[in-house]
Amino acid sequence: MKWREWLDSWGMTSLKIKTPFLDAEWKPQEQDKVAAWQLYVELLTRVTTQKLELKEGDEYAALSSVHQLFPLTRDILRENGRHCLEFTKIAVIVLNQIIRPFTAKWHPVAKRNGFDDSPELCSDFRADLDQLQQKLTIYSQMLSEMAGVEDLTNLETPDEP
Repeated sequence: MKWREWLDSWGMTSLKIKTPFLDAEWKPQEQDKVAAWQLYVELLTRVTTQKLELKEGDEYAALSSVHQLFPLTRDILRENGRHCLEFTKIAVIVLNQIIRPFTAKWHPVAKRNGFDDSPELCSDFRADLDQLQQKLTIYSQMLSEMAGVEDLTNLETPDEP
């Protein structure tokens, strides 16, 4: 399977990736699977994929949890070394094209304590977080496939009203 086909199967066609890369074979190796599992667990257990209800949580903590994906991913990349290139390719793209724009937008707001007295900013943040969560849920599903494990992103049933 080619990278283009794999990304297309996940609806991740909006990612900006050079054609030679898209035409390369997608063949995760054992270290890719280990790295994918490690990040999958992080995504699955954070606000990155878990709904944050309006009266739950805190914008600062949610932003911090999203931001922690940068050092976590770097640690996973260092730990698994150059033998996890398939994982590295998708991880770097997701960090730079999906997560970074979100953190770059909201970090200055958090730095000036902008969530403290602005319900409107909090609402806007949560709307953006919801969009990010949708993309990161797909990413976590991609990682479960790469890791060769059952996808648990929809394991829990949301409370019914």
